[in-house]
Amino acid sequence: MRDEVAGRADLLWDVASALHADPEYAFAEHRAAARLTDEFARAGFEVRRDVAGMPTAFTARSGQGRPAVALLLEYDALPGLGHACGHNLIAAAGLGAALAVHAVRDAIGEGTVLAVGTPAEEGGGGKALEVEAGVFDEIDAALMFHPGVHDWTRAPLTAQEQYRVAFHGRAAHPTGNPTEGIDALAALVELFNVLTALGRRLPEASHIQGIVTHGGTATNIVPEFAEGRFGLRAATTTALDELAGRLRTCAEGVALATGTTVTVERATVRYDHFRDSGVLSERFAGHLARAGIVLDPPTPGVYLGSSDIGNVSTRLPAIHPFVAIMGRDGSDHTPEFAGAAASARAREVTLAAAEALACTAADVLAEADLRAAAWAGHRAAAEAGG
Repeated sequence: MRDEVAGRADLLWDVASALHADPEYAFAEHRAAARLTDEFARAGFEVRRDVAGMPTAFTARSGQGRPAVALLLEYDALPGLGHACGHNLIAAAGLGAALAVHAVRDAIGEGTVLAVGTPAEEGGGGKALEVEAGVFDEIDAALMFHPGVHDWTRAPLTAQEQYRVAFHGRAAHPTGNPTEGIDALAALVELFNVLTALGRRLPEASHIQGIVTHGGTATNIVPEFAEGRFGLRAATTTALDELAGRLRTCAEGVALATGTTVTVERATVRYDHFRDSGVLSERFAGHLARAGIVLDPPTPGVYLGSSDIGNVSTRLPAIHPFVAIMGRDGSDHTPEFAGAAASARAREVTLAAAEALACTAADVLAEADLRAAAWAGHRAAAEAGG
């Protein structure tokens, strides 16, 4: 695999650099998707575009039937920050890994290599939509890596979703007929107060963060409508469901106390928490170590946000290791990280990750015992709720 990836090093870095110089955002990554699918088609993959009803989602298939391994490509950027999460590197590494396994697939034996283009990780949940559309139904493992500021075997990623909470009251003049008004904004403000108190009792990794999205139209009118948007996170999907229930209970209690009515609606696709396939992550880490990059377990109690890879990991064994492209004193989602995603270090990491992903994918296809262990671990985690 080393020779297969090394022989494509300039191509992969050209792709990563082109995506970095031309950032596109959720569900609008048209040029990125076209560039990637063109490379797969040129290599002889069977390419499907407009997957799961998303114009910028795609699959590229080499081979047929089981066993089957998916290599995941992200390529959306952050508005105002470009590739400050390094998705240009994820796309290039996934491309390189898929091309490398494709090149040696006859030596591995029967099976399928499926590259999956996954738009809108930063907002929209392309992977979640692909899961629901059945893209991963006949896949034995889903593999990707993520650039970061840590060298970690697995990703401590929480579950998250957002809700719209709207209060409805009755308009009135604040001095002309104040007793006839029912202040929807006051109800929304009270909900923030209640949630602040709730936040002091929440378990580790759980929180609710809200903003006011509508607070009235004029200062001389008692607001008859007010709306907030609330982001919820929790260590597990089960805990997230419980937190959403608490939000609803709080909102309904405030409505009862203030004489308003309230609606609580999910505003985004839910991201499930990530369930790591330990046996596959260990295999990836072993391959990556040959490039001199040593991965350690994540720091206990530290969480690094959320991702729609969590939704994939609820259906099949999956990995999402972090590999550092800058020091731990930095952070992604910053201009500095965007710069690091185009650095010499980023090139080294991308090529090393592509090789390790390719080797891990080949292992999945060739080793029935590895697949069985991965599925056994996945079922055990599901039964334990972890």
